[in-house]
Amino acid sequence: MWTTRTDQCLWFQPAKLRQPPYHRDVTKRSAAFFDLDMTILAVSSSLAFARPFYRHGLIGPADVLRSAVAQFSFVTGDTTHLQMEQMKRYLSALVTGWDVELVRSIVEETYDSIIEPVIFSEALDLIAEHKAAGRDVIIISSSGDDVVDIIGQRLGVDRSVGTKIDIVDGKYTGDITFYAYAQGKADAVHALAAEFGYDLASSHAYSDSHTDLPMLETVGNPMAVNADSRLREVALERDWPIRDFTKPAGVQSTRQRITELTNDLNTPDNRRNALAVGGAVGSAAAAAGIAWLASRRRSDAV
Repeated sequence: MWTTRTDQCLWFQPAKLRQPPYHRDVTKRSAAFFDLDMTILAVSSSLAFARPFYRHGLIGPADVLRSAVAQFSFVTGDTTHLQMEQMKRYLSALVTGWDVELVRSIVEETYDSIIEPVIFSEALDLIAEHKAAGRDVIIISSSGDDVVDIIGQRLGVDRSVGTKIDIVDGKYTGDITFYAYAQGKADAVHALAAEFGYDLASSHAYSDSHTDLPMLETVGNPMAVNADSRLREVALERDWPIRDFTKPAGVQSTRQRITELTNDLNTPDNRRNALAVGGAVGSAAAAAGIAWLASRRRSDAV
């Protein structure tokens, strides 16, 4: 397990002191660290696979609706640390007993239709540029490591790090042994740098979320990509580069994707289930999502 390197992560210090005094080691190689959701992909990978997981019986209608409502907070940058911790506990319980090979096969089989169209072409260009420059490219995502590993392989990156859930007899136990979120991502960067000899002063990192500030602050070349309001504010304050990716191939809008995920589930029973959902998004948010879906479908019918 990676250990915390608090002496090298200055994200908690006052603004003018947060940037570490980097000294480039020319004898080491550099790397490029990428967040996944809304940085490489134009959607949340959790939402992207909700529909095939539902079709294979891994999740129920209320879980699909919960994922859809959570996506609203995700894409608007309104997700808080508390909500992420609540979602962590919810997902831990949700995946308990899932067959690992079934999950991997679903991701493999649906990659071309679900993931390929929502990859930002600008991200692919950046990945290619870094590889051409001789840098290792690493994805670090809070999504499950089995999902992240397959996406990373298909993208041709050098390494992938995701949230690790214990496996016994080929099934997830629900015990999260490493959470690739916030400080956890920074810990992963330091561990990889120690293992593979990366010079972090000359390395790069990309993310859309303020929760990834610890990871961005580990490298000498951070960049805010499709940044939420809080990350954009920090990037402007520290004069970090900011880019907005706009060219995923054939990507649907968030609302279109959410409608597609839920158009078969808007029944009285499922609405009652959604209203009973607590935890990460809350029953009020679930009700709001259902209300929006109902109004959307009425407007589509006019």
